Amino acid sequence: MWTRDEALRLGVTGWVRNDADGSVAALIAGPDGAISAMIERLKRGPASASVSGVETEVTRLEKMPTDFRITG
Repeated sequence: MWTRDEALRLGVTGWVRNDADGSVAALIAGPDGAISAMIERLKRGPASASVSGVETEVTRLEKMPTDFRITG
């Protein structure tokens, strides 16, 4: 929920999910500055989280997401 709330504040679209191994995966789309800000927020995480690292990968999308969803 924290990631979705931060994404909505920044105006980025995409999705986030919790994976079985305890990691979190996300797709973040939007203006470069907003994406950079979101990545910085993900590096800190919410107060209750322990973030050990953030890995990023640039990808081209055929269709841009229109909202931000929690998928799992």
